[in-house]
Amino acid sequence: MSYVIICAAALLVSGLTLFSGFGLGTILMPAFALFFPIEVAVAATAVVHGASNIFKMIMVGRHADYGLVLRFGVPAMLSALVGAAVLGHVAGFDPLANYTIMSKTAVITPIKLIMSFLIFIFALFELLPVLQDLRFQRKFLPLGGLLSGFFGGLSGHQGALRSAFLTKTGVSPQAFVGTNAVIGFMVDTARIAAYCALLFSARQSGPIGPEQWPLVLSGTFAAFAGVVFGKRYLHKITMKTIQSLTGAFLLIVALALGGGLV
Repeated sequence: MSYVIICAAALLVSGLTLFSGFGLGTILMPAFALFFPIEVAVAATAVVHGASNIFKMIMVGRHADYGLVLRFGVPAMLSALVGAAVLGHVAGFDPLANYTIMSKTAVITPIKLIMSFLIFIFALFELLPVLQDLRFQRKFLPLGGLLSGFFGGLSGHQGALRSAFLTKTGVSPQAFVGTNAVIGFMVDTARIAAYCALLFSARQSGPIGPEQWPLVLSGTFAAFAGVVFGKRYLHKITMKTIQSLTGAFLLIVALALGGGLV
């Protein structure tokens, strides 16, 4: 069941998000959280997301606007390190409470509460029209990079903010897709390196265990297939329905995480 859920999420969302610039990490992190600890789910999502962005760069990276990459991507890359450091620090905090419901022990931890809050906020980006249509001026690009990168490092939720800032820059759709891919790859590179350094020093092992890699790799190849499928067939599909379904799913995950059930 885990392979079906992860691969289906990676395949479908990777294709759809090729043109929106966000959504893969938003969906995939909660999906991984069903089977992995939160900090491992974030790291696993980063691997799939990073590999998907490499593939996107190969296909559309030539259209990227490197002026935007410098103004937005460099601050995002640096702040992703800070977000990853915060994740590594909070992941080590002791549980706050636990209880039993229908023979299942639910454990509430600080990292679950933080992720629950962030997922809830980003669910609103999918559900509320005022946030769906949120856009920022070019002069705020460095600030947008800092915010997007920080949340990317902390929870993997970087694309919605990035798209909100890049949409108003006046670049062509091709440049928008290519720029998104390049900046996403930069952030993923920074946070994967930080996760490895932080979690390796804490555990004397990598952030993702040997038994977890097959599922991560399966999700990665499914994401590759999604990019190919999306580039060929899905460029005319509206994102409104997808955003509504995504938001509803995220609200459910946020409640489950906050209650310690995941």
